[in-house]
Amino acid sequence: MNLIVIGGGIVGLATAYKWQLKNPEGVVTVLEKEAGVAKHQTGRNSGVIHSGIYYKPGSLKATTCRDGYQQLVEFVEKYNVDYDLCGKLIVATEERELPQIDRIYARGIENGLEGLEIIGPDEMTDAEPFVAGIKAIKVPQTGIVDYVGMCLKLAELIVELQPESRVLPHQRVIRITQKGKVTAVKTDTDTFIADRVVACGGLEADRLAALDGLNLDVKIVPFRGDYYDLTPSGEHKVKHLIYPVPDPDLPFLGVHFTRMIKGGVECGPNAVFSFKREGYSKTSFSLRDSLNALRFSGTWNLFKKHWRYGLGEYERAFSRSKFLEALQKLIPSLEDSDITPARAGVRAQALRPDGTLVDDFVIEKGRAAIHVINAPSPAATASLAIADRIVKAL
Repeated sequence: MNLIVIGGGIVGLATAYKWQLKNPEGVVTVLEKEAGVAKHQTGRNSGVIHSGIYYKPGSLKATTCRDGYQQLVEFVEKYNVDYDLCGKLIVATEERELPQIDRIYARGIENGLEGLEIIGPDEMTDAEPFVAGIKAIKVPQTGIVDYVGMCLKLAELIVELQPESRVLPHQRVIRITQKGKVTAVKTDTDTFIADRVVACGGLEADRLAALDGLNLDVKIVPFRGDYYDLTPSGEHKVKHLIYPVPDPDLPFLGVHFTRMIKGGVECGPNAVFSFKREGYSKTSFSLRDSLNALRFSGTWNLFKKHWRYGLGEYERAFSRSKFLEALQKLIPSLEDSDITPARAGVRAQALRPDGTLVDDFVIEKGRAAIHVINAPSPAATASLAIADRIVKAL
């Protein structure tokens, strides 16, 4: 038996690895359209090991995040991938946020987190001297990790387990065809045959599903997130991870501070509609991607529901001072000289026609393949657990 995995991000590689462990005689081929693995969402996220505190109890996100967290820590320990369980604070800066602090804390307890504490200003200052808040949740089961390093190790292990297995770059999939009991996957350079196929395409997930005959009622709509780095004058103001209280009516967590595993501190991201699925600059544009999103009713319904929030995010995208204002809500002493523009990432988010964002992970079966349709954060943390579910379905 052999397997093709489309996509060399962390979910695709974790799936290939878990399948190879269970099928040591089988051969797996990972097809990645870029020159290497982890070039998009996996390599451009903030590198956080999520605890699972936010997610609806019993949801796929909640169950796979907690399972994936444990598996990830064991994996990076075993294979010497850089990580640090440094913990984080979720900080309320206004009275109106206090009920949400209590709800998040209760959800964390229900999801099985250990060591959670609700702390006041004095304890907050002990943990993060420069943070201004009235109450916070201290979350010890959160950390940072080198996700790119983890992907490279997964790719290495796949080939170690089965020397005939391969992780192939420059393989953009253009056709998926079922031929009897096998499936042919055609790329722009070759054709590959396998008994089983899994598509973990991230920003291209809905297009890969369409190649396999899936008529989805959702569409992938890209949201770019811009980051700033703290300069040496500002780095000392952040010791752990610092998050605001998320708005329950919005799908994003808000700008936050993240210590990076290779050093430094990152601030962000905002969340703005992207005119290109893999567009990492403010002026990136693809006519195909733009028309694809703007012809979809869900995009316009989302804009109508959250137009005020969206305008604020766009303002922060193009105004350094507005971005700094958002950061100063948590750390008032930050100055313009403490931040410098950094990289950007694009989140692949499944959107329904009514404009609501799909909250949970979505995995669907097409005619010839299993497709991971929606896998935004915390998919990287949950990747090994998501892989277990896919392998079981195979």
